Amino acid sequence: MKSTTERKREHLEICLHEPVEMERPTGFEHYRFLHEALPEIAPEDVDIRTAFLGRELAMPFIISSMTGGAARGLEINRHLAAAANALGIPMAVGSQRAALRHPEARQSFGVVREVAPDVPVYANLGAAQLNRGYGLAELRQVIGMIDADGLFLHLNPLQEAIQEGGNTDYRNLAVRIGEVARGLGRPVLAKEVGAGISPRTARLLSDSGVAAIDVSGAGGTSWSKIEALRAEEPARRQLGLRFAEWGIPTAQSLVLCRAELPGMPLIASGGIRDGITAAKALALGADLVGLALPLLSAADVSQEAVEDVLLRFARELRLAMFLVGARDLGELRRGQHLVAELS
Repeated sequence: MKSTTERKREHLEICLHEPVEMERPTGFEHYRFLHEALPEIAPEDVDIRTAFLGRELAMPFIISSMTGGAARGLEINRHLAAAANALGIPMAVGSQRAALRHPEARQSFGVVREVAPDVPVYANLGAAQLNRGYGLAELRQVIGMIDADGLFLHLNPLQEAIQEGGNTDYRNLAVRIGEVARGLGRPVLAKEVGAGISPRTARLLSDSGVAAIDVSGAGGTSWSKIEALRAEEPARRQLGLRFAEWGIPTAQSLVLCRAELPGMPLIASGGIRDGITAAKALALGADLVGLALPLLSAADVSQEAVEDVLLRFARELRLAMFLVGARDLGELRRGQHLVAELS
């Protein structure tokens, strides 16, 4: 079996160079904004500042988890983190499991806090590792590695089931997540990796004490497809491709989770590729919008390239808000600005 570092390197190369997105849509295409010909505001009145877990942010975006310890990830993380700091938004790193096993991989994570001292930074580890002997000691290591403001525990049962040697023991995991949430001393957040969060899972996570949930729905990157592209066994590749479109579409997951948990901070990610779709996600109840794949190629180039993508999203979000007459994100969420087109 390949090492964790080698696997992460392959993940990165595949995401950069192969078609890894789902063919199915995110569900946001079923919603349309009601255009207001008399918005009663000017574009300069639109304010997209927000707060998340007690921190003020300049924009309602978060750079979602991507790289996980591969050597190439150092410069990618540097560019992502520097852009996050310059624009006043948070960043979550990729899985730090490789850095726990291979100290040489820690540099690609440590650089994040070096260049992003002013914004929230979140650590990341697979929740299934809690059934593999990992506990508070290991989680505090990943927190300390980047002086993180909190920890994402990612849930990826589909990916693990396709991956050779994947961790598929999810028994009693909600209990262990609860133990971590109570004992870590930093906010614990939970996220899927592209198959969505159901209302049942959202309730389990809420009852376990997580501080926020990233629904990370279907319609964007397919980790089943990525593992299929990595697979050496034909049967495993076939299985990965069979489940490449599996999951709850992002919009549906968001709406269901918001209805189940009206007060829970929610992040919408999974296939959001422009600021208009981001505006729809925010109008449907998301607190933040997570971006990963749209930033990856830019991050392989420079900090400025990452900033260009994020600023494009911000311009499109602001214009959408102006055209529906929403001065701020509160008005965008409270107003009846979206029409569902479900036929």
